[in-house]
Amino acid sequence: MFEHRGQFYMMYVGFDGIGYQTGLAVSDNLLDWLPKGLMLERLADSSRWDHVGAAGSWMLLESASLDEPPRLKKLDGKYWMIYHAYPEAGYEAGGAVMGLAWCEDEELLQWHRLEEPVFTYKDGGAWEQGGLYKCCVVEAGGKYWMFYNAKGSGEWPWLEETGAAYSEDLVHWTRYDGNPVIEVKEGSFYGQFFSDPCIKYEGGRWVNFGFGFDGKHAQGALAVSADLLSWTVYPEPWIPRGKPGELDASHAHKSSVIRWNGMLYHFYCACRPAAAGDRTLIAYSEEEREFRCITVATSRPL
Repeated sequence: MFEHRGQFYMMYVGFDGIGYQTGLAVSDNLLDWLPKGLMLERLADSSRWDHVGAAGSWMLLESASLDEPPRLKKLDGKYWMIYHAYPEAGYEAGGAVMGLAWCEDEELLQWHRLEEPVFTYKDGGAWEQGGLYKCCVVEAGGKYWMFYNAKGSGEWPWLEETGAAYSEDLVHWTRYDGNPVIEVKEGSFYGQFFSDPCIKYEGGRWVNFGFGFDGKHAQGALAVSADLLSWTVYPEPWIPRGKPGELDASHAHKSSVIRWNGMLYHFYCACRPAAAGDRTLIAYSEEEREFRCITVATSRPL
């Protein structure tokens, strides 16, 4: 979520049964959104590592502060995005790796991808050998810091935890020796996953709006840090799942947070069992069919 040319912009990911593609939507008020087009579409060149699909993870921003509007940062006259892609057709099939794309188009729809990935699980520790997921990037101490979740195995049930890496150019990354920086905690709401970091700076501390998964339900999580490396996780869900029948009855996860006019808007992916009349759904099997959408929680009643 960011501001651009006097409007709010949302980068979002869709799945069509083959792979991910990344779209862009615009809004004047953060509540009414109009799809604008595709940023990262499926490629016809099957020789590329990311031809199945590309999921936009993070746009490079001028600041991570919650007290400032999130605006895009230009380097060398270009906007930059990190994305992740899976090698096989299907729902998150195979181990994903990360790529880097750039854009000079102010409409933000014409993106150019580097030829090779910039970050892969193959160079990482045992906790990430199953593949990588979403990341976010913040600047601190003269470096770019990337936080990402990864899985230790491709065999279910796996664990997903959050690690860190740093870079001076967005292309060459060095992993933090103390990874993972946020581990799962047995018996908690993040007993199996602590995933999808969304890191902001507020009140003299770093705040991570991630999510936890206990094997049944994903719920919004909150972790805080003074140095980006030592994190304390709030013991209860920050955005708990909803009641039966509500949009987020199954999961409330994958957050993006923005402050506007003194109010926090906490956007997230909401999931519930599919129902008759749903316009879109994902079918993991004939028995398990799920409705997914993007919704918002606010710090004051709307």
